[in-house]
Amino acid sequence: MTLDQLRIFLAVAERAHVTRAADALKMTQSAVSAALRALEAQHGVQLFDRVGRGITLTEAGRSFVPAAKSVLHQAETAELILDDLSARPRGRLRIEASQTVATYFLPPALVRLRQTHPDLAVRLVVGNTSSVARAVADGAADLGFVEGEVAHGDLRTRVVARDELVLIMRRDHPAARTPMSAKAYRKLDWVMREEGSGTRSEVEAHLAQMGLTMEDLTVFLEIPSNEAVLSAVAGSDCVSMVSRRVVDALAEDGAVHQRRVTWAPRPERPFTVLSHPERHRTRAVEALLALVDAG
Repeated sequence: MTLDQLRIFLAVAERAHVTRAADALKMTQSAVSAALRALEAQHGVQLFDRVGRGITLTEAGRSFVPAAKSVLHQAETAELILDDLSARPRGRLRIEASQTVATYFLPPALVRLRQTHPDLAVRLVVGNTSSVARAVADGAADLGFVEGEVAHGDLRTRVVARDELVLIMRRDHPAARTPMSAKAYRKLDWVMREEGSGTRSEVEAHLAQMGLTMEDLTVFLEIPSNEAVLSAVAGSDCVSMVSRRVVDALAEDGAVHQRRVTWAPRPERPFTVLSHPERHRTRAVEALLALVDAG
């Protein structure tokens, strides 16, 4: 049994499709099929049922999946440790981050990391808070950075910065000047980030402090992008709440007006780094965390 065979087995198991697995692995379909047949023949076990063009795991195949994942994880950890022991750390650093952190907080630290670790391949994937936590827990990411608190028993969490949400609207919108209250919120049309995002969760917490829920508002549109939220607000009568960092970075033309919250407890949230306590922490991981802490 080889590591390549295990990678092929898991790729097919996850996709239930030989061709899609072959595409993901950058292999031919015939090579993937041959590797599966060889693995089954070597151990005298049928791992897949093949019916027409379909392929599904047998009971034996389902039982083998956790062991295959564990072996590959141990092999990847061993490779990381050896790379980390070299004179100049190389290899890869996989980061997942929620949108605001990935766009407006992490880039300066990643640029400095590249300068000190030129042989390191850094991959940054953008998701929402839920998907980032899942990636770190599953081993798909070495570090995760999210907005807000994350309750995940399998992960180590640490606050690395703080962020503030502001109310935004078109510059000539009446809400730019009128007093705000729960009653005023009910009369406004809103654009919101999608469920599962850190921004959305913090807005919901802010509403709760004002005795409101999302159902009390008129939500005109939900968008999975800070930039799209600002664009929608600038071109409509809608309002929204986003990170002050987003407005400072994107609203330089003055089309969007921001109001800091003074009519309720200020909606602030932490930026939190997520890591897995049982996984090897490379020098590259430690270097990035030091750069983030240094600001």
